[in-house]
Amino acid sequence: MKRSGTADLPLHSGAVPPWLAQRMAKLGLAITEAIITEYGKAEVLRRLSDPFWFQSLGAVMGMDWHSSGITTSVMGALKKSINPLSKELGIYICGGKGKHSRQTPAELLAIGEKTGLDGHYLSRCSKLSAKVDNTAIQDGFQLYLHSFIVSDEGHWAVVQQGMRENSGTARRYHWHSPSIQSFVEEPHTAICGGANAGMILNMTHHQAASARQTVLQMADERPEKIILETQRLLMPGHHEVRAKDVDLKRLGSVLWLAHDKRPADFAELLLLEGVGPRTLRSLALVSEVIYGAPSRFKDPARFSFAHGGKDGHPFPVPETVYDDTIRVLQNAVEKAKIDRSDKLQAIKKLTEIAQQAEQDFTPNARFDELIEKERNDSWKYQGRTVMGKAQPPASQQLNLF
Repeated sequence: MKRSGTADLPLHSGAVPPWLAQRMAKLGLAITEAIITEYGKAEVLRRLSDPFWFQSLGAVMGMDWHSSGITTSVMGALKKSINPLSKELGIYICGGKGKHSRQTPAELLAIGEKTGLDGHYLSRCSKLSAKVDNTAIQDGFQLYLHSFIVSDEGHWAVVQQGMRENSGTARRYHWHSPSIQSFVEEPHTAICGGANAGMILNMTHHQAASARQTVLQMADERPEKIILETQRLLMPGHHEVRAKDVDLKRLGSVLWLAHDKRPADFAELLLLEGVGPRTLRSLALVSEVIYGAPSRFKDPARFSFAHGGKDGHPFPVPETVYDDTIRVLQNAVEKAKIDRSDKLQAIKKLTEIAQQAEQDFTPNARFDELIEKERNDSWKYQGRTVMGKAQPPASQQLNLF
């Protein structure tokens, strides 16, 4: 079994409003279908096991770019939109938060009956991944969310999250299995997180072999092994998006793409009829979530510039832009299913052009001015947060009457 990484996140309270949850489900499904169309269902599982990509996905879907709420909301949105189409897509999402996590074994057994997969084996993998992160590794985080994603090819991934109430933080754990799956014994040297949590119990460490052997003998189990995790994402405590959280060169090239200056081969993008500059920027960031290389997701905050955040950071969620993004992507995916339409390739071209522009691009706009402009213009795109709809700045309100 490959352990793909962990993410440490500030705890955020509050529910996702229905107007955003509905859009998250639609965009999440469209992105998933695009990835399956281009790369196959195994790639969806690999990406979900990458904590940086997962955080970027949540940000581009309009969630607060660094909060623990991304985990529950993204997995909830994907489960809601993907499971009704599981037979067609070949991907099933089990578990969830609280009582839903305890239903995972029964869900996997049912999937086994539908697909011919070994539901008992998958159930055992689900239980073991939770036991490792909650019991074998006692780092102060108590699991409260467990999502198990499996394909009809037998590949699977786990996204689960634990809470440490006294520090106001949550820790997300990602797992990914290759076709031949096995548990192994290795230390989790990178699982300690950002801050020193004091003494922890790590029964998977090589020095705990004798203690582990005794416990496993009592349980009549064979020793299992876990490979060293390879990634850890530690998110900052501040809520707002700051310049240091974003690769300004990468963001700047996307902003450039959405303005009047266009590269010579921009004609290919005319296949995306009715797409204005603001939607073009959002599509470019969504395009990167679908087509970008793993190294492109080290600054998840950048993807919040697609559709803002529900708490208004970096700016309110622009409902009209969000809906246009969903419409264009859904249309491209549906046409690609029929005739490999050029529309999906046009969306892919967005991230290619932006990356080419990065090579000689020098950011010259002030970051705070960019955010101020977005907030001032938010009302034009039906900007919205959990607090309500965005209003024009006072100076512009006078001009409206």
